[in-house]
Amino acid sequence: MPDMFETPMGRRIAYHRTKGRGPGVVFLGGLMSDMTGTKAVHLEDWAQRAGRAFLRFDYSGHGQSSGTFTEGCIGDWAADAMAVLGALTEGPQILVGSSMGGWVSLLIARAMPERVAGLVTIAAAPDFTEDGMWASFTDDQKAAMERDGVVHLPSDYGEPYPITSRMIEDGRAQLVLRSPLYLPFPVRMLQGTADEDVDMSVALRLLEHATGDDIRLTLVKGADHRFSTPDCLTLIEKSVEKVAHRG
Repeated sequence: MPDMFETPMGRRIAYHRTKGRGPGVVFLGGLMSDMTGTKAVHLEDWAQRAGRAFLRFDYSGHGQSSGTFTEGCIGDWAADAMAVLGALTEGPQILVGSSMGGWVSLLIARAMPERVAGLVTIAAAPDFTEDGMWASFTDDQKAAMERDGVVHLPSDYGEPYPITSRMIEDGRAQLVLRSPLYLPFPVRMLQGTADEDVDMSVALRLLEHATGDDIRLTLVKGADHRFSTPDCLTLIEKSVEKVAHRG
């Protein structure tokens, strides 16, 4: 059973924490995913073997945390992550952000850079509500959003994604690719060339936009959005190790 933490906003966040040396590693999952995913559990096992502190958790409305998905938005989930980081970790952390978690990690880096030792992003999806969703909505979908407050998008991972008007509107307040983005710590970005959810061009745009002295992008030919093959999981491990060493 996970431990539970109540945020200052009153949301109950489920988490698993591994004690160990720092800098610790915090895994930030993707949209409608939870902390039992392959990458999160694999990294926890790696951290335990390496003796490194590790934290995985569910955003509100995800997994075993309180709330429902349709109540939440990017700003809420970033606030959850910042509250967890502040209360359940000590010192600067290495953030490992998968898909939406990559966006959340960038919001954390912008809001509390002193708590970030480095970033490892996996198919990071910054600004996806605006550039990936709203920009691709048809006129009918935009009308449905205005009428019903929600549009259901098909998913390769199970039930359709209910995308609310609040998520779209809040996303516009969380954009990170429209203003300077300074990342003053080691950053390793990982991206599959066969990713059908987050196009390779997003990784290239983030690489070009962000500024910092140690930012690198690794493209893996043929890797998809899950990025969970044995080779991909090993690459994630090695990337975290390199960030920890350089930090």
